[in-house]
Amino acid sequence: MKRTDNDRLREALLHLDALHRHLERQDLADETVADAVSLRLASAIETLRTTDGELETRLFGADWGRIWATRNHIARGYAFVSQDLIQETIRFNLPDFERTLRSELDKLDTPD
Repeated sequence: MKRTDNDRLREALLHLDALHRHLERQDLADETVADAVSLRLASAIETLRTTDGELETRLFGADWGRIWATRNHIARGYAFVSQDLIQETIRFNLPDFERTLRSELDKLDTPD
């Protein structure tokens, strides 16, 4: 069964909801929380990737390359993921990323 854009957006937002729950338990100074947050962030990004690139391009344009690079840095199993990178991403980029996803989901859920 082919996943729809709606499916992808909902799944990504589920990952982000879990990310926020992790942060409510403890901050990124806790290694376990930092790992969980990093993996949920990478999973949310991964979920949005399509074979034709249409969804990511529509949502993020040229910024998608930077977003995907963040996912690669986390997901490729580097022995050390900079907590500064994760903290800055969560603080400065996540709000707009999440807002974009929720806005697009609202558009898809609203009948014409």
